[in-house]
Amino acid sequence: MIKHKFLAVTSLVVGFILIMILGASIYMMAISLVPSNNRGRDYTKAYTRLFTRYPHVKAWVDSLQSAGAIRDTFIMGQDGDRHHALMIAASQRSNSIAVVVHGYTDCAVDYLNLARIYHRGMGFNVILPDLHACGKSEGKAHQMGWLDRLDVLQWINIADSLWRDSTKQSKIVIHGVSMGAATTMCVAGETTIPAVKCFVEDCGYTSVWDEFSSEMKKQFGLPEFPLLYTTSALSKLKYDWSFGEASPLEQVKKCRKPMLFIHGGNDNYVPTRMVYPLYNAKPAPKELIVFRNTAHAESYKDYPLEYERIIKRFVSRYFK
Repeated sequence: MIKHKFLAVTSLVVGFILIMILGASIYMMAISLVPSNNRGRDYTKAYTRLFTRYPHVKAWVDSLQSAGAIRDTFIMGQDGDRHHALMIAASQRSNSIAVVVHGYTDCAVDYLNLARIYHRGMGFNVILPDLHACGKSEGKAHQMGWLDRLDVLQWINIADSLWRDSTKQSKIVIHGVSMGAATTMCVAGETTIPAVKCFVEDCGYTSVWDEFSSEMKKQFGLPEFPLLYTTSALSKLKYDWSFGEASPLEQVKKCRKPMLFIHGGNDNYVPTRMVYPLYNAKPAPKELIVFRNTAHAESYKDYPLEYERIIKRFVSRYFK
């Protein structure tokens, strides 16, 4: 009798713990992949945010909008959802293209400051995709750059077909920030068309697992086990990808094309320490720039002239 009572109580306790873990995992997956503060969904507020952070960009954006030069483009993604991008053709005919990829809860508009470097400063065509479930792209959950790599590969092919010269192929750079940097590195590990010449990643993480582990410890004081394991398993069941497989670190190991790594020296969101294993894992050619005392995704804001100079120098080297 006592043994049966003990087993019953133990079963209840174990069941309660499992239910708590499952509930916590569902909550974590929701706040991480379906964030309530998905601010990039509102383009009007995104433009306000852009002009507040980078006032010098407004005149350039206004002139493009007046000329109807910033165009909305929609395609059907491989997942069946409709995906959106902003496209800006070069002022004069060019076969040089920059694909600029935004960060977590942002949208294409938030990175028009980087588009300006390529368009106004270098005479490039520019395409700025809204990643899955961001901006004007359909979707219910962020993909943290992993499945997004497939969408960006699709945009690369479209950009190449639009701006390729009849006598010579296009030249393409992929430039991403934060989650967009993770996307860029994930793209770099795939087989890309010869037109893709180089990559720029700015403050990307080593893996989704590492990034979420860091945030769990910082925000909640929680270890990886068991919550990160169960949440990753739920993501695999619901969205067909796990936090461990979403690994820019593993992807850059396969990349033979040039990559510029940029990180803020005081990044507490994607810790600065992550850039070093990424850089070390990537075969040459490669370059690393760490901006002193700079927080997450603030390198351009803190050092605009130096940032632009570094981008122009690096990209021009491989666009000859």
